[in-house]
Amino acid sequence: MNRQQLIGIANAWFEQQGWKPFAFQKEAWKHFLDGKHGLLNAPTGSGKTYALWFPIVLNYIKNHPDYKTKHQKGLKAVWITPLRALSQEIKQSAERIVNDLELPMTVGIRTGDTSSKERAQQRKAMPDLLITTPESLHLLLASKGYGQTFKNCSAIVVDEWHELLGSKRGVQIELGLSRLKTVCDDLRIWGISATIGNLEQARQVLLGPETEANQNAVLVRANLNKKITVKSIIPKKMETFPWRGHLGLHLLDAVVPIIKNSKTTLLFTNTRSQCEIWFQKILEKYPEFAGEMAMHHGSINKETRLWVEQAIRNESLKAVVCTSSLDLGVDFAPVETVIQIGGPKGVARFLQRAGRSGHRPGKESVIYFLPTHAIELIEASALQRAVREKAVEDRVPYLNSFDVLIQYLTTLAVSDGFYPEEIYPEIKQTFCYQGITEDQWQWLLNFLVMGSQSLKTYDEYKKVEAEEDGRFKVNDRGVAMRHRFQIGTIVGDASLSVHYQKGGYIGSIEEYFVSKLNPGDVFIFAGRNLEFIRIRGMKVQVRNSTKRTNKVPAWAGGRLSFSSQMSALLREELYKAPPPDPLTIVSTKPNTGGEGEQPSKELMALKHIFDKQREESIVPGPSEFLIETFKTRDGYHHIFYPFEGRAVHEAMSSLLSYRISLLSPVTCSLAFNDYGFEMLSDRPIDIQAVLDNNLFTTEYMLSDLQKSLNSNEMARRKFRDIAVISGMVFTGYPEKGVKMKHLQSSSQLLFDVFRDYEPDNLLFQQAFTETFEHQLEEGRLRIALERINQQHIVWKQCERPTPFSFPLITDRLREKLSNEKLADRIKRMTKILMK
Repeated sequence: MNRQQLIGIANAWFEQQGWKPFAFQKEAWKHFLDGKHGLLNAPTGSGKTYALWFPIVLNYIKNHPDYKTKHQKGLKAVWITPLRALSQEIKQSAERIVNDLELPMTVGIRTGDTSSKERAQQRKAMPDLLITTPESLHLLLASKGYGQTFKNCSAIVVDEWHELLGSKRGVQIELGLSRLKTVCDDLRIWGISATIGNLEQARQVLLGPETEANQNAVLVRANLNKKITVKSIIPKKMETFPWRGHLGLHLLDAVVPIIKNSKTTLLFTNTRSQCEIWFQKILEKYPEFAGEMAMHHGSINKETRLWVEQAIRNESLKAVVCTSSLDLGVDFAPVETVIQIGGPKGVARFLQRAGRSGHRPGKESVIYFLPTHAIELIEASALQRAVREKAVEDRVPYLNSFDVLIQYLTTLAVSDGFYPEEIYPEIKQTFCYQGITEDQWQWLLNFLVMGSQSLKTYDEYKKVEAEEDGRFKVNDRGVAMRHRFQIGTIVGDASLSVHYQKGGYIGSIEEYFVSKLNPGDVFIFAGRNLEFIRIRGMKVQVRNSTKRTNKVPAWAGGRLSFSSQMSALLREELYKAPPPDPLTIVSTKPNTGGEGEQPSKELMALKHIFDKQREESIVPGPSEFLIETFKTRDGYHHIFYPFEGRAVHEAMSSLLSYRISLLSPVTCSLAFNDYGFEMLSDRPIDIQAVLDNNLFTTEYMLSDLQKSLNSNEMARRKFRDIAVISGMVFTGYPEKGVKMKHLQSSSQLLFDVFRDYEPDNLLFQQAFTETFEHQLEEGRLRIALERINQQHIVWKQCERPTPFSFPLITDRLREKLSNEKLADRIKRMTKILMK
């Protein structure tokens, strides 16, 4: 069959469904059948699955014209997805095509949820089309004879590539593909990505920058004009001195009519604890939603999550309170409305969530934005603009993740073994390891065979044997088994499973939270009030309780920071703050940002806050950087406003306090949020000296940063993950996990050994690199300091706290006070400030 006839089959199938293929789908079919690799850029819900399943199937028909009588069994294509929840959807799409075209092809899934019986069947005979995750792909590479398994595989599709890029799971994919390019006879690699800022680079990372695949690659864009409408829920009454959490639940009554007027509503929260609280509070106030409302987040058990997903599809639920667990994939046609509670911290995440409503080509997406404090309305205004201008973040890829490389080399050694001279050129072709040197490669090989220089007397670190013919191989069955259990790069805080005393499984929570509970304590989880009884092994035993409680488990996701795109948009919106009324006398000229442009209704709603801010200080314009100082009974407050996001402020506040301490010895405590940071000290800091000595310079930034932060402590925490991924520390067998404090102490011991005896250890050095590049965003810090250096620094010596500084002060109090006491204290403070 020629290409035209093949595409005719696809067109006919679409016609039978009453559909018409989009231009981007046809373009993907054509390029795939021409033997090209590529990246498809298409929004969720636009039919991207059919854009790539079809050409895979058509290519099979082309190469096997007698497929009806002579079907060759074996793996023909692999579809990699970051989320297990997506695999069922993808399987249904593939089976629909295969069954309608009467092809003898089978479709299988292999993820962490696949039963051991099904895995055993797959070992005997692989399905023709396999849907899997990055971790399960590496498990296949860890099985003997994997070369035979993948030999006739003609296509690999990496779904949701924007989610994997910029993570170690993305590096896993790069390494897996580097091997399969050699093993498979005729392979086409395609990625699917929603919009990100650096699409060209995303394609390079997927295919390898200098490879033939990248030279022979295309970028297919789905130019579908998706209409996204953002509606802000603007409170009728707002505090002049805003603080985090003062709105949020106060707007519950504004949310309920939206839920009632929609078939199905998704309420997105940023954290699992926020999700639990909103679910509880809505049911408390509106018990009529019982049975019509559910909750969905990553720590709730799988059965409940699947039930919720199905209930959304068949429209039996009115509302679901969820976290990013429903950001991706899962195909929800009936969702009519999405509500975002609190700033989403990034444009891409917001657009992804908006796209959950009107999840069909050509349908409008409607998303409501609910601020949890007043200043978040500036974010709402910035997001409106991002949607209009289609401004989306870049995803920054990892470089030189040696822990992932050690894990991968051990995987190859566990299966058939590997020859370094064969594998080295493959690894050098990946984006992550394009800069790896011969010396580093030699170090890694030595590490596999002997453990590191300082550990070579301990046999437990010698996992791989170098055989006489030069092949590197794992011959110890125990080592191989432990390695297979630990394949993967997701290392969170240890999770403990939560069970009723009589055995029913509820979900999982982090060890950090449980370690602070005493028997009899009550906490909210999975929408229930649970009383803590005891911990047995890795299980938390609980019983239902009727006591009221404010305790909600906290998860690591609660520390999300602004993306660089979001920070820039926020500053630009702030510069458009409405000017004061002509009769108002203010202490400084109004800012002149965004001249000729009318402030948005969100900014107009904040006018009273801007006016109050100008009474005591200023609202900075594009060329101004604001510093405020004032005294309260807590001490001397020094507040800086870079508007750069929490991660950058954490680093900048440490850097600045270190540089100030060199001028005059002063101890201060630091607090930071997404808008600025505070230094609180027992005596005033000489801000004039800070300005005169140019303390915002980028010179010596890295060495000052290392001295300022407890960079050893931060790197030590990072090193725990590196030690687990590289296999130096074993996390335990299923159901018998090693406690996090034991993991922590094992990895700390190794960290100290390397620090004292082997500081050039590549994994030890990687811990510092990751701390600066990923946790503290050193690149963004440098750009922010350069920007501040070009601005006019305005230092305002205020008599009292300002509306801009108030959220920072109250956030610091939050650490010390319970919610009730905090609310009382804030009421008193506000009363004084409003006099």
